[in-house]
Amino acid sequence: MGRNTFGPQTLPCGIAEIAGRTGVVSRISDQVIDLMPIAAQRAPELVALLNHSSLNPLLSAGRSVWDALRGHLTEWVGDMAQLTPHLHPLASVKMLLPFAVGDYVDFYSSRQHAENVGRIFRPGQPMLPPNWLHMPIGYHGRSGTVVVSGTPVRRPSGQFRSGAGEPPVFGPCARLDFEAEVGFVIGADSAIGQPISTQEFADHVFGVVLVNDWSARDIQAWEYVPLGPFLGKSFATSISAWVTPLAALDNAWTSPPDREVEVLPYLGDGAGLNVTLEVAVNGVVISNPSLRDMYWTPAQQLAHMTINGASTRAGDLFASGTVSGPEPSQWGSLLELTWNGSNGSYLADDDEVTITATAPGPNGTTIDLGEVSGVVTS
Repeated sequence: MGRNTFGPQTLPCGIAEIAGRTGVVSRISDQVIDLMPIAAQRAPELVALLNHSSLNPLLSAGRSVWDALRGHLTEWVGDMAQLTPHLHPLASVKMLLPFAVGDYVDFYSSRQHAENVGRIFRPGQPMLPPNWLHMPIGYHGRSGTVVVSGTPVRRPSGQFRSGAGEPPVFGPCARLDFEAEVGFVIGADSAIGQPISTQEFADHVFGVVLVNDWSARDIQAWEYVPLGPFLGKSFATSISAWVTPLAALDNAWTSPPDREVEVLPYLGDGAGLNVTLEVAVNGVVISNPSLRDMYWTPAQQLAHMTINGASTRAGDLFASGTVSGPEPSQWGSLLELTWNGSNGSYLADDDEVTITATAPGPNGTTIDLGEVSGVVTS
C-alpha cells in the first residue's frame, strides 16, 4: 500500500471550533471528526474528556484511556455510515492550540547541528562542548508564547551587536531563523522526586507535534553567554494543530546512532524515531531533515529531564532541538543552510515557513504528522 494522507492508521487528535462549539476532534483524510457527539452515542464514558477546549483532560487520563479512545476511533472510521453525520470539511473548522502548554523544554540533540554551530561560531576550537556526548543538553523555554500553526510571527526586537567588539544597539532582529523540530506532548503526570526511566517513555508521552523554534540569531548571539537562550527564542514557538498519538508510530521506531562514548545507565539506549521532515519557505522546499539522525533519542531526553526529580504535568512539551542530517540538504535551520548569512539570507517580512513530516505506518502506509506554518510580520 502507498501513502494515504491522514488515513485510518493516523487518527490524530486536536481541538477545533465547530459551529460555535469547541471540543476534541480527530481527522480522516480532509474531514474533521467531531468526537463528542459520536462518543455520546457509542462511548459515553469518554464524553467528559472530549467536551473541552483543550486536550489536557484527555492527556491526564493516561495510557489505558488513550488506547481505548484510539480503539473506538478505529472502529468508528470503519463504519462510515455512522460516522458521516459527525464529519466536517477541514476548511470549515477553526483549528486551535491543541493543549494548554505547561512547561516547555527545548533540547539540542542533533550532533550534526551542534557541530555545524561549533564550526560557524568557534572555528579552530572543539566543535562540541565536553558534556555534549554524555547527556542531552537543553533549556527551559517560555510556554506562554507557544502558538498554533498559522499564527503570524512578529519579528522581535532586542539588543545585538553589528560586529565583534562593537557596542550593542537596539532594533528589529535582522537574522530571523526557523528551526525544524519534533515535539513530544506529556500526558500522565509524574511526581516530584520520581524520575521517568527510558522504559517508561510510552506511559507518559501521549503523542507528537511538529515544532518551529523561531530564533533571532543576532539577539541570541549577544545574550547567550553565560546562561544560554532567552529573548532570542522566547518570542514565539509554533506547533502543529494535530497531535499524532504515539501509538500511531509503532512502525517508526529505529535504533539509535552508534556512540563512541558510553552513556550512564539511567540514559540507557532508547529507540529513535524515523520521522522525515520537509521544510519549505514560500512554497519552495529547502531541506529534508530526518529525526532518525538525532544523537539523543526522545526517551533519553525525558529520562534526563526528570533524573533530578523534576516533575511533569499533562500538557508539558519538550522538543527535539533542530533536526539536521549529514548532508546540507538535510540541515534544519537557515543558520546552517546559509552558513550564518554568508551564502544566503535569513527570513524577510512576509516569508512563510511550513514544516511537514511523515513516518512509516503499518503495511506500507504512511503516517502524516500534519504541518506547522507561520508568516513573518513586522
